Amino acid sequence: MVSLNEIRILQLGDRDWNFEYIIPDNIVLDHVCSFLELPEEVYHLYFLDRTPLEEETELLYRAVKAYSLFVTDKVACSGKVEWLCRSRKAQRIASEDIQRFLLQEAGFYYTAPYGDKFELGDLGINRGFRGAVKWNGNCGVTLTGAFGDVMRQAVFWRYNRPVSRGQVLDLWLEYRKKGNVSVSLEVIQFAAGSAEEVLDHWKFDEADLEHIIQIENKHDSGNLSFSIKARGEGALQIIALHQRLSRGSHGFFLPGGERYVTSEREEIFAYFEPGDLKPPLNVYFSGYKTKQGFEGYFQMKRLGCPFLLLSEARLEGGGFYMGSGEYESLFTHVIRKYMDELGFTGEQVIFSGLSMGTYGALYYGCDFTPHALILGKPLASIGNVAVNEKYLRPAGFPTSLDVLRYHCDGMGASEVEELNKRFWDKFDGADWGRSKLIVSYMLEDDYDPDAYERLCSHLRSGGTRLYGKGIHGRHNDNTGAIVKWFISQFEQVLSEDFARRIEE
Repeated sequence: MVSLNEIRILQLGDRDWNFEYIIPDNIVLDHVCSFLELPEEVYHLYFLDRTPLEEETELLYRAVKAYSLFVTDKVACSGKVEWLCRSRKAQRIASEDIQRFLLQEAGFYYTAPYGDKFELGDLGINRGFRGAVKWNGNCGVTLTGAFGDVMRQAVFWRYNRPVSRGQVLDLWLEYRKKGNVSVSLEVIQFAAGSAEEVLDHWKFDEADLEHIIQIENKHDSGNLSFSIKARGEGALQIIALHQRLSRGSHGFFLPGGERYVTSEREEIFAYFEPGDLKPPLNVYFSGYKTKQGFEGYFQMKRLGCPFLLLSEARLEGGGFYMGSGEYESLFTHVIRKYMDELGFTGEQVIFSGLSMGTYGALYYGCDFTPHALILGKPLASIGNVAVNEKYLRPAGFPTSLDVLRYHCDGMGASEVEELNKRFWDKFDGADWGRSKLIVSYMLEDDYDPDAYERLCSHLRSGGTRLYGKGIHGRHNDNTGAIVKWFISQFEQVLSEDFARRIEE
């Protein structure tokens, strides 16, 4: 990968790699023979070319980020070093792979991740298409009819996307089809400031579209044009085109970030950090966000515990974590996977989230009955959230209407009740007798005004402990106070229930 971002590497060992390998211009490699104090510089990658001493291990733990530690075959992974490698998800690297890694892989460890979804409102329909066109908010657009016998442009995005020199992008197209329709994605790179000078041209058929598509800009900065071609007859639903800065084979959004996808092309994302490998595991569900990626990384990392960040990228900023059985099983699978890796039970897990994230925490908390749920601005009756868009919160959260249509295929009173029951039936069927529910909520909430009161009335399990704090304002009026209390309650639970002290 060619990258203009500076990547800083610290190498611990007897030999200085600056004299043994070709170091690309964008990489600064600092060599040290010992590691007895925390460096002032922030390093993207650490390489151990000898077994660290015990006194070095603790400092390395404090300095190194998970998934950014590489050890050569000279390192003996036992005792404290094995603990360091587990807690920081260290990776072995063979001597013969070091040069290739420095030249081709290190650039993927840049600092600032980014991902978004192309605006559906920017989608244009080819004027030559004579079939029916149906728009469904941010749930997509459906074209039904004959597309012709050869591949022709069906839709296109009106605005080109800039791409920098050396940038690698991940593309993912969400679509569905019926009949004998075939599709392909076409990407054209134009020179900056030109609509005629083509620098590169990519075509991806349906076999290619089964996987994440990576395109690399091997030219100067330019602009990318995107369109979808189709042939055959039937229905083609274009749901979304996602674009993300690529990390190559090293993860999604963050190094080590994972992506799971259903047969319907719906994605979820997970990032696990083992921390000090001691209870609890803090599971955090991201809230509504149009910029794709993980939320809560720095808050959870500061706590020092193992943590798991969960995120999704459907609709405009998320679809409240519910879906088909296949979709929901991805969340339960990944949570169980890391509980098993750590050897933790439900009593050693905390679920948490803010706003949309509270729904995920409560919904999947029903499956795990964690030790505690720490929630800020809870949302439970999502059908009511959509209803409140008309009178209580006009144009405040239109995504709620998309969520109602997406999950219930309608927007009437029966669909509202169906979506509400989806949550409460599951909540009522769970045993909360061993859990703490710690909730901060807005007293004049205009999304789900009675969420806290209904949680209180539906908690019928003996032994359940509920802690609530009301703050004046509407749903988005005082997020700072909600977050402050949210963090303070995390610290209190960790101190009182797990004998943990938070280091500043």
